[in-house]
Amino acid sequence: MDTVVPQAYLNNTSTAPDWLNKGDNSWQLISATLVGLQSVPGLVILYGSIVKKKWAVNSAFMALYAFAAVIICWVAWAYKMSFGEQLLPFWGKAGPALGQKFLIKQAALPATTHYFSDHTTVETAMATPFYPMASMVWFQCVFAAIALILLAGSLLGRMNIRAWMMFVPLWLTFSYTVGAFSLWGGGFLYHWGVIDYSGGYVIHLSSGIAGITAAYWVGPRTKSDRERFPPNNILLMLAGAGLLWMGWAGFNGGDPYSANIDSSIAVLNTNICAATSLLVWTWLHVIFFGKPSVIGAVQGMITGLVCITPGAGLVQGWAAIIMGILSGSVPWFTMMIVHKRWPLLQKIDDTLGVFHTHAVAGLLGGTLTGLFAEPVLCSLFLPVTNTRGGVYGGLGGVQFMKQIVGGGFIIGWNVVVTSIICYLISLLMPLRMSEEQLKIGDDAVHGEEAYALWGDGEVYDPTKHGFSSPDKTTHGKLARGTTELI
Repeated sequence: MDTVVPQAYLNNTSTAPDWLNKGDNSWQLISATLVGLQSVPGLVILYGSIVKKKWAVNSAFMALYAFAAVIICWVAWAYKMSFGEQLLPFWGKAGPALGQKFLIKQAALPATTHYFSDHTTVETAMATPFYPMASMVWFQCVFAAIALILLAGSLLGRMNIRAWMMFVPLWLTFSYTVGAFSLWGGGFLYHWGVIDYSGGYVIHLSSGIAGITAAYWVGPRTKSDRERFPPNNILLMLAGAGLLWMGWAGFNGGDPYSANIDSSIAVLNTNICAATSLLVWTWLHVIFFGKPSVIGAVQGMITGLVCITPGAGLVQGWAAIIMGILSGSVPWFTMMIVHKRWPLLQKIDDTLGVFHTHAVAGLLGGTLTGLFAEPVLCSLFLPVTNTRGGVYGGLGGVQFMKQIVGGGFIIGWNVVVTSIICYLISLLMPLRMSEEQLKIGDDAVHGEEAYALWGDGEVYDPTKHGFSSPDKTTHGKLARGTTELI
């Protein structure tokens, strides 16, 4: 009796899809997993550790909730708005990415066929990677999720969790999908030739600008929290930061949509730039403040990762070092000097400085890509032939201007749309927590606390000769106000 092997396990036979490349498919799924680990548990741990103890649970949960909510919204309608058929020059047609017929066919980004100026002759064909649509949908999903989680960093310590639950799907739908389609999915910036290799604009610039815009609408933390906001666990913060750094191999290495030589260049450049940026930020702290800051080192690491992202697979190693030097100094200057002297930035409470680490670093990386994009590397990835950075002559100067215009579009769209979203939500519910919640923190918002320390959140019960948990309806007031410890 002949043994029948399921088709999913076949390869290099007449019954297997001729487009399937198991190496590419493996790398894409690994890359997606690495990017997912940046968020869960990476940023969940980082956010829960870098904030004051009373906000650890809330901060971690904002990240966890966003990750889950984005997944459902993405497959229900947002993927096709970002990478489907064109509806408008900056937007795709909404639709589900859930059906078997859609998910098992070869991956394709429908609106990416690139034509010459006559609009009839194909310059670069549609992107059709050698794996199923399911791999592409999931890879792009974790990118969308981390954008929302990065944005949350501006709002920690005071945003109404119910307002955040509304904000996530609205911003994903009306902001993220526009940037993604415009620059990646086949929109007008994609066809014009604006470069964003892996999300310097789509993810980092948009989340940084939207974050500080939303922070303006939500308002600042309490005065006591703004004056003193020490991390509750620096070592765990470093663990989250490490997951973020190592996960960036999938972030930038997966964006050629293939396990090819361009992905190798991207991963190497990512680590070169991040390491350089971390060292420069640390040196600046030593020079000006006399001590190396661990939190500052993490910020320098992040700005380096963000800065290289729009050009990771398109620049040479020496350019990655220059980008690292600038990403370790320019955002440092805006955060440590400009922020403290500009009244508007002082008024807006950007909890984790996402504007500096992501918006400033993302825009810096995008413009530097317009200078350093190497022609041969560009030909491996970009749809517009003869693309090159400004230092390589020719049309490089035009490319630099395109990068500025592309960044301007992302900035303008996010300021306007994020403001509209926040205003509409405010009509239905407060954007900020109540004063009681702001004073108490996690226990009031979630009925949970991050750490069970001795005598913390417990009431002495003399009949039991020990401690017992207080009635959660009191939000821990009894423990803080009347407990007698012996």
